[in-house]
Amino acid sequence: MASARRVMAKARANLRLMLAAALGLAAGGAPVAASDATVIANVHVISMVAPGVAMRQDVTVRDGRIAAIEPAKALSGEDGAAAGGLVIDGNGGFLIPGLAEMHAHVPVENDYRDDVLFLWAANGVTTVRGMLGHPSHLPLRDDLLAQRVLGPRLITSGPSFNGRSVRNAEDAERRVREQHAAGYDFLKVHPGMSPESFEAMAATAQEVGISFGGHVTASVGLWRSLAAGQTTVDHLDGYLNVITPDSAAHGDAAASFFGAGLAPFVDRALIPAAVERSRAAGVAVVPTETLMENMANAHAWQEMAERPEFQYVPRRLRERYIETLRRAADGANPQGSQTLLNVRKALIKALHEGGVSLLLGADSPQTFNVPGFATHRELAAMVAAGLSPHAALTAGTSAAATFLGTNVGVIAVGRDADLALLAANPLDDIANATRIEGVMLRGRWLSREAIDAGLKRIAAKHR
Repeated sequence: MASARRVMAKARANLRLMLAAALGLAAGGAPVAASDATVIANVHVISMVAPGVAMRQDVTVRDGRIAAIEPAKALSGEDGAAAGGLVIDGNGGFLIPGLAEMHAHVPVENDYRDDVLFLWAANGVTTVRGMLGHPSHLPLRDDLLAQRVLGPRLITSGPSFNGRSVRNAEDAERRVREQHAAGYDFLKVHPGMSPESFEAMAATAQEVGISFGGHVTASVGLWRSLAAGQTTVDHLDGYLNVITPDSAAHGDAAASFFGAGLAPFVDRALIPAAVERSRAAGVAVVPTETLMENMANAHAWQEMAERPEFQYVPRRLRERYIETLRRAADGANPQGSQTLLNVRKALIKALHEGGVSLLLGADSPQTFNVPGFATHRELAAMVAAGLSPHAALTAGTSAAATFLGTNVGVIAVGRDADLALLAANPLDDIANATRIEGVMLRGRWLSREAIDAGLKRIAAKHR
């Protein structure tokens, strides 16, 4: 009995150290070394390797990787000693792989950047794919991986390829070579390039071995983009164009925000062929449905402004978000907006059922999309479109890891320990994915107490 008390006392002391480390990192301080090993005891494991749940398991993490998964046993002195002293009682919670935010925007300003990184981590987001790169993101990527900065691992594009940054084919080729040499992970496509510039970018990217994804270049179109090797289509960009007969004849509607104006003219009978062509091309789709829901429901901006997570947004951004939707609400057509959302949901469901890889991405921080919180809203949107909770989680865990080629995304021996501990089963209700009791970032534990303290600190800055 005394031995067990000593173990638990040591565990509490270690948790206090980890809390101090987490808070120090959130404030820009130096990291405190984690224990050699950590046991997350008495948890139900949703591995994402199989559809079920492995009940009552102990998960041992050593040197940032999962070292063992075995049936739970009562905490004892031997367990504590084997774990290097840190035992986290999972209390019958549910352990899932950390989530990936596959359409993220990492700020450049250090103070706001660190808050955004913390908000992602606090919500169980342990990987982000930065879709608007900056030179400062390259050292940040290394600092995050080495735990010098608290936050998710970062996969980053370079500055985007668009109609203003790329004037001609020579520009496109030069920028590809520069970004590849600089060490960016992929290239981001934004609107506005000419067909010649796009083709030069795609050919040079293939030559040097760097991928590209993002928007669909309007002058090129969806199918030519995929044929050229584009690996992701974000926002469902270009899809409404290919399921609308003679879409070009609709003028301004065809050129609207992600083809939103085409929704009334869509022929749903064309969806299966578009899905099959996408599957054959091997493209992955990042719907960012929450962003479109925010924009389509602009008339509800006051309700959005009352979301609890809005307290973590800097005042200047709150005002910008509100003004954006207030302007959009003027003259909005709620019935047309609902038609658009219905079409997009049908597309999301059809793409999933047709074997196209869907990846979880909310586009945050962005209009009313608060980092981390928006990722959970995106999970809910995918379920609302007809995916099961397991399929939605797959989009943000194993599918994302497979796409990125990272050693995360499932709970298995040898995988990096990017994990989230939940109080209830997300397979019963995807909303349970928000009930976070703790997050592990590459083996470093972020307790509920540390999460709450960090959130409180951020909210206090923006009162």
